[in-house]
Amino acid sequence: MNSGSPACGAWCSKRARRLQWFIAGLLFLSTVLNYIDRQNLSILARIIQDDLKISDLEYSYVIQAFFLAYTLAYIVNGRLTDWLGARASMAVFIAWWSIADMLTALSRSAFSLGFFRFLLGIGEPGNYTAAPKAVAECFAPREQGFVIGLYTAGATLGAAAAPPLVAFIALHFGWRFVFVVTGGIGLLWLLVWLQIDRPPRIKTSIQPPPISAHPWKSVLRRSQTWQLLIARAITDPVWYFYLFWFPKYLTEACHQSLRSVGETSWVVYLAADVGCLTAGYISSVLIRKGMMPAQARVRLMIGCALLLPLNAAVAVAPNLWATVLISSLITFSHLMWLTSLSGLILDLYSSVLVGTVFGVVAAGSGLGGMVATEFIGFVVVHYSYAPVFTFMSVLHPLALLLILPLQRSSAAFGSTV
Repeated sequence: MNSGSPACGAWCSKRARRLQWFIAGLLFLSTVLNYIDRQNLSILARIIQDDLKISDLEYSYVIQAFFLAYTLAYIVNGRLTDWLGARASMAVFIAWWSIADMLTALSRSAFSLGFFRFLLGIGEPGNYTAAPKAVAECFAPREQGFVIGLYTAGATLGAAAAPPLVAFIALHFGWRFVFVVTGGIGLLWLLVWLQIDRPPRIKTSIQPPPISAHPWKSVLRRSQTWQLLIARAITDPVWYFYLFWFPKYLTEACHQSLRSVGETSWVVYLAADVGCLTAGYISSVLIRKGMMPAQARVRLMIGCALLLPLNAAVAVAPNLWATVLISSLITFSHLMWLTSLSGLILDLYSSVLVGTVFGVVAAGSGLGGMVATEFIGFVVVHYSYAPVFTFMSVLHPLALLLILPLQRSSAAFGSTV
């Protein structure tokens, strides 16, 4: 983009393009690490539970501790992002969660394991408030969907890379060393990030409005905020299931070994990776053809909502690869949905409050994850996984009822806080 382009924000400069994509690449890598650090526990769950004598119900409490911190921290981290800026806040967040991940190696009981995952949950949401703020300031609407898809793909790549990586380290060096290695990589990333001393700025013909003295009030008074928050609370449990419970499902219900899980489950997360990039690419194409940005995102979400009821078919899949294939279609569709929803936020709100908005909306994600984890833990212990898959099959069509009014409302397009 040109140096005087109104599409640029505070992070741009005369050498914007090169630095822009370097930062985007680092955001991609930070998201990879973010998901490896949260996924490692679910992959090692059976081994850790046996070693520390933790029941399935206690394991669900450990996940609940993560989600409790994750939900509360989102709101604070969002405001902190807008206050400190993307560069400084990201440095704080990744340092915190990397150290918390390393401390998990010291766990001796369900309580200590839950405590360290609680600390992890405090830092990890910051990745998803700082990254979209940088995107909102640096990229035009026609590019934002792709860049969001790019760094979101880091999440799914991290989830795809985690099973073989974690399984290899655990089988050769023990489960505790896994947390030392994955957390340590985050600190190495931080050293590179800190080399960006002062991201250059660029003058724009469009200046953002001043930040309100009451940013949360400005965000919470809009009905769109609540529609997006509830939509994430309803649908994100599907992704959390595939992160925290799917490897357990393969080992317990499908009777697969840790090695087999490492060799097959990565396909499910790779499919999610493709979903992120596909959503960004298609929305960019639709916008270039003249469709309003928010309308393009909603159209994609409608298609995803029609596919995701296939969740119910996972429980009756006849073999392992049928299970993996159907699950891959589910994760592909959900990440297309999530990428489109994230782009929709950038379409509806001013860049100066993007961190706060993402924090508030994503708090719904954590809240939904907490409630769903309690439900999943109870159902799995007392019944089976089958009702869980049936439950997940109706969530996206239900959430679509909240998203569709955004498309019909003319005030929803191009508006700012």
